[in-house]
Amino acid sequence: QVQLVESGGDSVQAGGSLRIRCVASGYTCRSCCMAWFRQTPGKEREWVARMYAGTHTAPIADSVKGRFTISRDDAMTTLNLTMNGLKPEDSAMYYCATWLECSYSEFVRRGSSAGSYDYWGQGTQVTVSS
Repeated sequence: QVQLVESGGDSVQAGGSLRIRCVASGYTCRSCCMAWFRQTPGKEREWVARMYAGTHTAPIADSVKGRFTISRDDAMTTLNLTMNGLKPEDSAMYYCATWLECSYSEFVRRGSSAGSYDYWGQGTQVTVSS
């Protein structure tokens, strides 16, 4: 079955760096989209960054632009999020998600919507202290 397993979350001080990783299994990505979202208690899940199987285009949220970088392996079995210049407001549970069959136009139009994704990991906690 499809599984997404995140790792790498930790507690760091403001200004620090972390890299979190998602390993996907149980399917072959032919035209999948994968993304990172984050969520804090009482708030909606917030899109952070995403990638599409057919390109290395990597849209990223304005709130983290210039500080976070998303990357993947060619097979889309591993999705990384490198986070630099961390701020306390980056503290959240970070989730990996996959959308098994998406077109590039859907990736562009709907890729930042949590409801577009088919499967989710359990999350990895990132805590940034000031």
